Amino acid sequence: MKVSIIGAGNVGASACYLLIAKEICQSVILVDINHSIAQGKAIDLQQASVALVSTTRIKTSNDYKDIEKSDIVVITAGVPRRENMSREDLLSTNIKIINEIVSNIKKFAPNAIIITVSNPLDVMNYAVLKLSGFERRKVIGMGGILDSARMAHAIIKRLENKSEIVNACVIGAHGEQMLPLLSHSFVGKKSVDELFDKRTCEEIINDTKLGGAKIVKFLQTSAYYAPAAAICILIEAILKNKKEMLTCSAYLDGEYGISGVSIGIPAIIGKGGIEKIEELPLNKEELKMLHTAATELKEQIDIADKLLKENV
Repeated sequence: MKVSIIGAGNVGASACYLLIAKEICQSVILVDINHSIAQGKAIDLQQASVALVSTTRIKTSNDYKDIEKSDIVVITAGVPRRENMSREDLLSTNIKIINEIVSNIKKFAPNAIIITVSNPLDVMNYAVLKLSGFERRKVIGMGGILDSARMAHAIIKRLENKSEIVNACVIGAHGEQMLPLLSHSFVGKKSVDELFDKRTCEEIINDTKLGGAKIVKFLQTSAYYAPAAAICILIEAILKNKKEMLTCSAYLDGEYGISGVSIGIPAIIGKGGIEKIEELPLNKEELKMLHTAATELKEQIDIADKLLKENV
């Protein structure tokens, strides 16, 4: 099995390392327009693979032709939002980058499943879908797994028995409009809203939403180990046909009463990509919040649609 990762930054390189360490696939191609950085990281990763006695091969390239016959292509390339940069400016810059990447995926790896990691994630995943013309099941945004891991971390910090199994669920947008679902997150067999008092539940929600920003505050850059882990969870579910329920950004066409938006929802992930979208039994307040998140995303998607027409 062959996985190509576009973008040799912290997230892309960390994902490569995990793929090698866990031997999830047979080969990884790390593609970046800055070939020097990609080469340096690839040598380091190749040496790591020897130390780990891993059978996974890694190659670096600045030529998209090398992604040919990839089973999965991961897009991590893009620029972060900078000070004084509007959301439209960020979208405009990253859509231009995504446009070039997707055109090469269509040319060299038309049968691949695409995993979108670039931000703003849900809007970029929508753009990848529209630019590629792929079936919606084959274009997956990574965000929900990462957000759910951050919620689980917030829950675990408040447990006396750290060995208890925690399953957290965060849906909605990968950003301010994320929706940590207390009633669908569990410690053992007890839901989080049953286990903790209202104040603690509010703290868990707040910690989840600020999980990424807190890292940026300390590192002066965004997270990369946890996003890389989330990428690898998706890749493993696809390549091993695990049919595992994972939260990811998917294009909705009527599910939850929402259409025309890519947003975080639970889905069964297997060799076909998104094999089934799971519709959780949300209460009225949760459904309203999900619709609010979708409405805000739609505003950004309208901007993206305009930019797509200008760039295609």
